[in-house]
Amino acid sequence: MIRLIAFDLDGTLTNDDKIITPLTMEALRTVQRHGVKLCLASGRPPYGMRPLAEEIGGEVLLLCYNGGYVEIPHQDAKPELIMEKTLPEEALPLLKEFQDRSGFSLMTYYEDTIFTEHPDDQYVAVSARNNKMRVERLEDFVRDVPRPLHKCLVVGDPEKRPYWEEQMREALKNIYICHSTPYFIECLPKGIDKGPALVDLAAHLGIDMADVMAFGDSNNDVAMLKNAGIGIAMANSEENVKAVADYTTASNNDDGIALSLRIFFPELF
Repeated sequence: MIRLIAFDLDGTLTNDDKIITPLTMEALRTVQRHGVKLCLASGRPPYGMRPLAEEIGGEVLLLCYNGGYVEIPHQDAKPELIMEKTLPEEALPLLKEFQDRSGFSLMTYYEDTIFTEHPDDQYVAVSARNNKMRVERLEDFVRDVPRPLHKCLVVGDPEKRPYWEEQMREALKNIYICHSTPYFIECLPKGIDKGPALVDLAAHLGIDMADVMAFGDSNNDVAMLKNAGIGIAMANSEENVKAVADYTTASNNDDGIALSLRIFFPELF
């Protein structure tokens, strides 16, 4: 019996206009009303995820920063923080060095603000728009950025991203490097990944992983889909994501989540 469902956001739960469609929203609320816990699992910061959780309603769990910050909301009470990990200080100069070598832009999230040396970068603007965050320019990222940091991104040309992602992975052994879109290289504390974080969250809730379902579309969703009892890839997923999933559903623009929930919970629809 499925008791917990985790959803990646961009390219999965939201369509290309970054909204949850009415059909998918109703499907979410239907399974939630019948006792299934919902979890949003994203590389986004808490500030960029809470509006979607509030739109769904009820107590929606948040697995933020790819699992580096996990909170359980409670009605009329402060959310319960069950996991928080931050980047090591020594990683910041190395990340800035890769920014300067690659011509990409280094950025991070802190509370309601994106901090970067390059506020006019088109991909920084994408992240600001998706998360509804303001952007503040730093003279020197390493010296001036507020601490602690849960995550940094190095963003730039999608065609060059695979090369620089591999270069960073080889050089930065003390942090976890992955990508969530063709133009975002994500830099996280070592050991942070949606998959292990979802396992820890389920254990905290007393839920067996066999009773967990997960939806995703990108490289940073692979472990989450593999660890879940049922892992479902979107039709728009990268091929390596489809390869590890138990099923592939329709795309994020074609209500793939709603269609799957109707199949797995026929008695509710």
